[in-house]
Amino acid sequence: MKPLRKVVLLLWAWVGLEIAAEVIVSNSTCTVTPLGSGDDTPQIKKAFQECATNSHIIFQEGTYNIRQVMEFTNLKNVSIDIYGKWVWSADNLQYWIGNTLPVTYANLYTGWKLGGTDIALRGHGKALFDGNGQAWIDENRDGSNRRGRPINLTIWRATNVLIDGITWRQSQFWHTFVAFSKNVTMTNLDMRTRSNSRWSAVNTDGVDTWNSEDVTIRNWTVECYDDCISVKGNSKNIDVRNVTCYESGCAVIGSLGNGNGPDNIDNVLFQDFKCNHSSNAAWIKTYPGQGRVRNVTFRNFEFSDVNQPIYVTPCIYSGQGCDSSRLPIEDITWSNIKGTSRYNVAAGMHCSSAAPCKNFKFENIDIRPKAGGTAKVLCSNIRNQADMGLTCTGSCPANWPQELNGNR
Repeated sequence: MKPLRKVVLLLWAWVGLEIAAEVIVSNSTCTVTPLGSGDDTPQIKKAFQECATNSHIIFQEGTYNIRQVMEFTNLKNVSIDIYGKWVWSADNLQYWIGNTLPVTYANLYTGWKLGGTDIALRGHGKALFDGNGQAWIDENRDGSNRRGRPINLTIWRATNVLIDGITWRQSQFWHTFVAFSKNVTMTNLDMRTRSNSRWSAVNTDGVDTWNSEDVTIRNWTVECYDDCISVKGNSKNIDVRNVTCYESGCAVIGSLGNGNGPDNIDNVLFQDFKCNHSSNAAWIKTYPGQGRVRNVTFRNFEFSDVNQPIYVTPCIYSGQGCDSSRLPIEDITWSNIKGTSRYNVAAGMHCSSAAPCKNFKFENIDIRPKAGGTAKVLCSNIRNQADMGLTCTGSCPANWPQELNGNR
């Protein structure tokens, strides 16, 4: 019997001409070739429609123009190979603002949802995702969570996922988001978003996990201007290793505790990190809400010129309700933490007096101000402060800032 071969022709009217592109389907494999101009989104959608189950999708080399939102959340046993460059449009921001897909968390939105079971998305070191982020940075004007500003890629209600070998440049918002997912592995990823205008690249996180478990991250390089690796509420069994972060918050738990229900964090390992010119290195931020943070390890951190390397707060951003929070933070270890702080504070840790932190442990901590001298360690309401392995030099006020603007 001859192998199945189906050609799906797609037609576009562009500059008065009809341009044909094809998705070739053969033996459960969809092969896509870029148009070279116009909008490649329809043929990308067609490929995911034709090859949604027990299939292989190949995007050949070339530039793919993405001008519409994409939602592929019913995939089953699909392998996706991308060898080209995907560029998200910047001349239709109002379309994106009005049509991006909600992700529930903090009223945020995404431009691409990928979900299902047994999914492998491989870039082979060739795939490049260009979000045209400068347009969003300028439109946002240093704002925070601008409605409709799209997260580039969201792993959504997915199980058994591999993301490997992809480069991001100039993401629109967060580079990646893992939500309501289980057994997700993300390896060999390179991300960079920076601004060349008066406005800063606010909220261009590398990854945020939320309501997800069994997430493995390996071998990342990230330059962003917010959290490099962020573990948010109801994340469990998160294992992150060999990450280099520039201009970011490096490794952070949070924020959490600002939702309608409890936000729990359990069993997180951050290991083998390098943090360069960052706001913080190994830290925890919560709101005075419901939930817990338990069993987190920061191990083998090297950093240079970090504003405030270790930071713990129960009242991030507002500085309100700091001592009324009942969200416990316990069983936290910092081990082999070495580098230079921008100012003379190595650690600022204020725990709620209503729920003091428990079982903090410090091993081999060597943090020195880059200008010389001795770094301060400020602590409040840590139950085992006397034997936690780090000597506190003073108390930490309730509204102690995440970033300092000089020596204290």
